Amino acid sequence: MTGQSKTPGEPGGSKPRSTYPVSEERFREVYDSPHSLPGKHKWVTGEEDVRQIEKLLGMEAGTIGNPLWVSGDSRQCPSCGREISWLDIVSSALSRTHGAQMIARVILGETKYVNVEAPRAIADLTCNKCGTPIKDLRSFKCHNWAYAKGDLLRVIERIEAAPPS
Repeated sequence: MTGQSKTPGEPGGSKPRSTYPVSEERFREVYDSPHSLPGKHKWVTGEEDVRQIEKLLGMEAGTIGNPLWVSGDSRQCPSCGREISWLDIVSSALSRTHGAQMIARVILGETKYVNVEAPRAIADLTCNKCGTPIKDLRSFKCHNWAYAKGDLLRVIERIEAAPPS
């Protein structure tokens, strides 16, 4: 896993990323780790928000069945008090960066991705309810997307590179 990749699902994208397609085994090592999400708090997006995400993406209700995890240093919007969730991530991405098809592929697709940047905060994120900037959401993951802290990823790479005993 060396080098930079293009943004998943965006052909011809040239902006370097630290997100890599990985094997199922590598993904499980990162995703299953209790330390794979940075931030003080870790929680799952509520059912009501998941159903709203499906509407935003043009999916039938019940399409998303896997937990949509988030982590950060605060769980609520600083202005309205609403619990921050994947709904904020998706609505912000749709308004600024990504198309619905790309986001659907990230949530439901088969390719496993690991992002090796454990950000201080997710950039350009706003509350879906009131529009207030959310400055301390640190990461998000679903069944095929996860953040990996650099040290954890290096341990996994060493284990994979070691000759079988």
